[in-house]
Amino acid sequence: MRRWRALMVLGTAQFLMVLDTSVMNVSISQLVEDFDTEVTTIQAVITLYALVMAAFMVIGGRLGDILGRRRLFFLGLMVYGTGSALTALAPTVWVLALGWSVIEGLGAAMVLPAMAALVAESYRGPDRAVAYGVIGGLAGAGIAVGPLLGGWVTTYLTWRLVFAGEVVVVVAMLCCRRVITESRRAEPRPRLDGVGAVLSAAGLGLGVLGVLQSSTWGWVSPRNPPFTVLGFSPTLFVVGAGVGVLALFVRWERRRDAQGEDPLVHLPLLGRPALRSGLLTLLGQNLILLGLFFVIPLYLQVVQGFDAFETGLRLLPVSITMLVASMLASKLGRAVGPRTIVRLALATLAVAIVWLLATIDPVIDDAQFAGAMALVGVGTGLLASQLGNVVQSSVGEEERSEVGGLQFTAQNLGSALGTALIGSILLGALAHAFTAYVEDDPRLSESARTQTGVALESGISFVTTDQVRSAAADAGLPPSEVDAVTESYASAQLNGLKAAILATGGVTLASFLVTPNLPGGGKSRTGARGKTTAPAPSAGPTR
Repeated sequence: MRRWRALMVLGTAQFLMVLDTSVMNVSISQLVEDFDTEVTTIQAVITLYALVMAAFMVIGGRLGDILGRRRLFFLGLMVYGTGSALTALAPTVWVLALGWSVIEGLGAAMVLPAMAALVAESYRGPDRAVAYGVIGGLAGAGIAVGPLLGGWVTTYLTWRLVFAGEVVVVVAMLCCRRVITESRRAEPRPRLDGVGAVLSAAGLGLGVLGVLQSSTWGWVSPRNPPFTVLGFSPTLFVVGAGVGVLALFVRWERRRDAQGEDPLVHLPLLGRPALRSGLLTLLGQNLILLGLFFVIPLYLQVVQGFDAFETGLRLLPVSITMLVASMLASKLGRAVGPRTIVRLALATLAVAIVWLLATIDPVIDDAQFAGAMALVGVGTGLLASQLGNVVQSSVGEEERSEVGGLQFTAQNLGSALGTALIGSILLGALAHAFTAYVEDDPRLSESARTQTGVALESGISFVTTDQVRSAAADAGLPPSEVDAVTESYASAQLNGLKAAILATGGVTLASFLVTPNLPGGGKSRTGARGKTTAPAPSAGPTR
C-alpha cells in the first residue's frame, strides 16, 4: 500500500472538490431560508464559483510550472481550506460568495491542475492507468454522493457542517504532505504571461457566464436579462465577446511564442491529435454527466416529490458502478487500448440513456430506474478510467501542469454546457408541449387558452403541478379547467424531461466523432510528441 499513499491524498482532493459543488446544489432552498434571500441570489453564487474555476484553471496550470506542482498543490489546499472555513461561518450571503465562490474557486483552480500532473509524475505504466482510473471514478462518485450526503446533512443537521468537515479533511491532507513528492527540474522556470492570463481569464469567464446564464436570460428572445442588446437577449453577445477575447488571446500567445518568450499556453499542444481528442471527449463526458444530473434531480424532486436525501439515495447506483467500472477498466485499457474502451463507454451510455427514457413515467419504477442509473455509472466510469491518462500521456514531463489546466478547463466547459444547454432544451420542450396540450384540450375555453398563452410569454419554469394548480385557481379558472391545465402541464413535464435526456443521447453519439485519434493499441501509448513509444516501466512515487 505504500506506493498508493500519494494517490490517497490526491484522490481525496479530487473527491472533495467535486463533492463541494454537489452539496451546494442540493442545499439551495435551505440557503435561501438561512440568509433570507432569493433563489436567484444563491444561483448567482453557484454561477460565480463556476466562473472563477473556469477563468483561472489555465493560469493555475501554468503556476504549477513556475512555483512547482507540489508547492502549488498544498498552497491551493490552504486557500481552499480557508474558503471552506469562511463558508461554514458565513453570516451573510456576500461572505458566502467570498468564501465559497471566490476563495474556494481559486483554491480549486490551483489544486486540480497540479493534482493531475502529480498523478502522472508519481506513477508510471500500468500504475498510472490505475491511478487515473481511480481519480476519474472518485470525481464521478463525488457528483453522485454529493446529493445524498448534502441532502442528509442539510435535512437533519446543517449544511455548514459539510464545509467545516472539509476544513478537517484539508488539515489531514496537509499533515500527509510528505507522501507527495516531485522530482527536481534543472531548467529555468518560466515566467507568468500577465497579458495572456488576463485575456484567458476574461475570455473564458465571459464565455462561461453567457452559457450559464442562458437559461435565465434566454438565448435569443429576452426572458429575464439585466439588459437587452437591440431588443435581443445578451446571451449570444456575451458569449461572442468571450470568443473575441479568446481570439485576441490566441494571437498574443502566438506572438510571444514567435518571439521566444514564455506563453501562458503553448498552442501547438492542441495540434496533437491524441491530446485534442482526449480534451474534446472530456468536454463531452462532463456535458453528458452534468446534463443528466441537472435533469434527473428535477424528475425525482419536482415530479416525484422526493426530498434531497431520497433523491440522493436513488442516485447512489451511479456512484457505486462508476467507481467500480473506472477501477476495473483502467487495466483493461492497457490491453485493448483507450479508443476501444471509450467507444464501449459511449455505446454503454447510449443504451443507458434509452433505458432511462423508458423509466420517465408519472409513477417511478424504482428497480428499472436504479438499473438505468447503474448503467449510466458503468458508461461514465469506463470513460473516466481512460481520459485523464490519455491527456497526460500525450505530453512530456515539462508540459503536464499546463495540460492539467487545459484538462480541467475542458471539464468545466463541459459542465457549464451540460447545465445550460440541457436546461434550455428542457424548458423549450416543456413550453412547446404545454402550448400544444392546451391548444388541443377540448375542456379548455378560449379564455383559458388566452390566459395560459399570456403566462407562457412571460417565461416558463419547471415547477410542481401543485404550483400550477394554485396559479390556475388564482387566475379565476373554474375547477374543471384548473384540472385540465394541471394535467396538460404534468404531461408536458414528462415530454420536456424526455427531450432533455434524449439530447444527452445526441451528445453521446456525437462524441464518437472525436474518438478516431485516441490511442488505439494496447501495447503502446502516445508520447510527448504524438509518436508511439514503448510504455514506461511501472514505478511507485518519485522520491
